[in-house]
Amino acid sequence: MKKIETDVLIIGAGITGLSAAWELRKRGVDFLVIDKLAKAGGVISTHEEEGFIYETGPNTGVLSQPETIELINEMGGLCELEIANPAAKKRWIWKNGKWEPLPSGLKAAINTPLFSFADKLRILGEPFRAKGKNPDETLAQLVRRRMGKSFLDYAVDPFILGIYSGDPSYLVTRYAMPKLYNLEQNYGSFIGGAIRKGFQKKDERAKLATGDVFSIKGGLSNLIHALVTSVGAERLMLDFKDATVLPEIEGLRKYNSAGETDYQTKGTHLGEDVIIRSRKVITTIGSYEIPQTLPFLSRSEAKAVDNLLYARVVQLTIGFKKWEGIPLDAFGGLVPFKENRNVLGILFLSSFLAGRVPEGGALLSVFMGGIRRPELCDLSDDQIITIVAEEVKAMTGLNHFQPDLLKITRYDHAIPQYGLSSGERLETIDVLHKKHPGLLIGGNLRNGIGMSDRIKQGRELAVLISSEG
Repeated sequence: MKKIETDVLIIGAGITGLSAAWELRKRGVDFLVIDKLAKAGGVISTHEEEGFIYETGPNTGVLSQPETIELINEMGGLCELEIANPAAKKRWIWKNGKWEPLPSGLKAAINTPLFSFADKLRILGEPFRAKGKNPDETLAQLVRRRMGKSFLDYAVDPFILGIYSGDPSYLVTRYAMPKLYNLEQNYGSFIGGAIRKGFQKKDERAKLATGDVFSIKGGLSNLIHALVTSVGAERLMLDFKDATVLPEIEGLRKYNSAGETDYQTKGTHLGEDVIIRSRKVITTIGSYEIPQTLPFLSRSEAKAVDNLLYARVVQLTIGFKKWEGIPLDAFGGLVPFKENRNVLGILFLSSFLAGRVPEGGALLSVFMGGIRRPELCDLSDDQIITIVAEEVKAMTGLNHFQPDLLKITRYDHAIPQYGLSSGERLETIDVLHKKHPGLLIGGNLRNGIGMSDRIKQGRELAVLISSEG
């Protein structure tokens, strides 16, 4: 049996865990990162094949937090930021058998065929509408109240499908879209709030959060490789199976100088039993892994933390060395649930990321399933390919579906859905942090699902745990 001692143990070597590790490294804190997978990066994974560079996992991120730019800059040239081509600013929405551009301003919203005449009038009146009083209002309820049903069906619903693969009737706004919720609560209006915020002066750090779509040159895995190099590969134990964390048992409990209890983490690494003793523990794993990993939680505590719905999603990566469909001059197309199609949307990756395809080719990423169509995830590969072939031909003008690259990736826990149970989960996590000093629970079960959200949380966890002594 192998025994290891460290100051901070990080469970999970995804982008959150690695961001936390890098912050600890900068602060001179002793740490170790473990992960059940044999590679770092979690779901982030870049591949190169047949002249195509593609992702299985997140395809891009959004520069919604300054921590993302700061992290990349701190990598010292080990990876390079790639800002998406301006074509990425355009989104298409599928309606009545054709693509329509998603309006990017008030004038376009009034002229678009996506919204009804009555809802266009509602949009004009939105700044004068009273703000809501229900803190647990769903996104669907909020949008219907302020903007109208057609705006919900053909703007917000496809947007939510693109981000969450979710259902606006399930997501609670203050948890799933806190910036939108705060616009209404702080300014009384989406439109008025956006205008007033646009005139507010930003400091230099805030300006780093440009909202641009980004990747890393050569693929997102290059950011992971840079982090592993910067953190130190010797500080990672990958392929660490069956990790379980326990405070030191009663009677043998030893307290450190900060009055905290040491933790013992047991598991196996490369077939060898391992015990890791640490002063502190950070978890960055999914909520569904918490009960097994932290077996000392009470049944009610474990249930509250684990009470999180995840969308199931199938992703098809499709490459064509010679593209013969319509011009793909947009970020992609989103398909409203109301249109009753079998795909959630299509990303046109080759239109806004450089060097991902052979000259004259195209790279698409098609998504199926989600919260409202999980049964599609149970279909066989052949059934999925048949469905997607017809959808892609109908939506991109291809006469024949004969791709040079076709990969299917299935995700059983793709994207967490921040619904009404989020309140109980967040309150329970706060209680656990106070009840078990030295334990911090992070990951995408709170604080947002985007890549920038994960990087920000990782840094904040490291700052918090290192400041506690």
